[in-house]
Amino acid sequence: MNILSAQPAPTAVVTTTAPERILTPGRALRLHWPEYLMEAAGLGFFMISACLFGALYENPASPVRQAIGSTLLRRLLMGLSMALTSIAIVYSPWGKQSGAHINPSVTLTFFRLGKIPKWDALFYALSQFLGAVLGVMLVAYFFGMAVSDPAVRYVVTLPGEAGLAVALGAEFVIAFLLMSVVLHISNHHSLNRFTGLFAGALVAIYITLEAPFSGMSMNPARTTGSALSADIYSGLWVYFVAPPLGMLCAAEIYLWWKGKLAVKCCKLHHDNPKRCIFCGANGGFAS
Repeated sequence: MNILSAQPAPTAVVTTTAPERILTPGRALRLHWPEYLMEAAGLGFFMISACLFGALYENPASPVRQAIGSTLLRRLLMGLSMALTSIAIVYSPWGKQSGAHINPSVTLTFFRLGKIPKWDALFYALSQFLGAVLGVMLVAYFFGMAVSDPAVRYVVTLPGEAGLAVALGAEFVIAFLLMSVVLHISNHHSLNRFTGLFAGALVAIYITLEAPFSGMSMNPARTTGSALSADIYSGLWVYFVAPPLGMLCAAEIYLWWKGKLAVKCCKLHHDNPKRCIFCGANGGFAS
């Protein structure tokens, strides 16, 4: 007589995932207000730096302006100064925590990539605009004559002599290239910690070579901050259209080439002990 051993019936494997985080406006503000303030402070610091260096290199009363007659050389110095400013922001403790977007176009692009919730994206953008405006106003309060001089004009970004069409195209191209570099470097396993350096290098190159065509903005908040204090709004729409469009196009090409899973997070510097409110690293999803 054959005795068959009873075998337990196979059980279905159930895969569970963490419930989707419901991020309401109030919850976003309650949990993530430090990151919002960091974004405002980051772009505010950038604008303060831009105004002060702009006055140093371009105000006719500046000894540096008097000593350096070459416009190209002064743009190179401005480019290097702002590149170092950008790098300092990215690798600062606050930049490491917020991700150092300091640009609504960058935030919008990562929202499109599905790496930042809508309320975080909105509050990031609002914080960036607020930081830019307050940063320029702060410099104007303490150094009014130096930054209001026609040679400086609160470092306002304006289309160059080539016209609006060229400025639009130039802003699109530099924004497209910047986001392409950010996506490829930040998602590269051995190069991601250098993302801020690559971005800073592009800032230096752009200010040196591209600024005559559009003023080199890539950032609608940065342009707005200067425009409000200078009361100059010529071609303002260019900086609200071209930078986000260029960065979004770069993101679409990256998605087509690498796929959505290739985008790990939306911080420019992620390998650090600071919390990440986007992917949850280091307690970023703690409430």
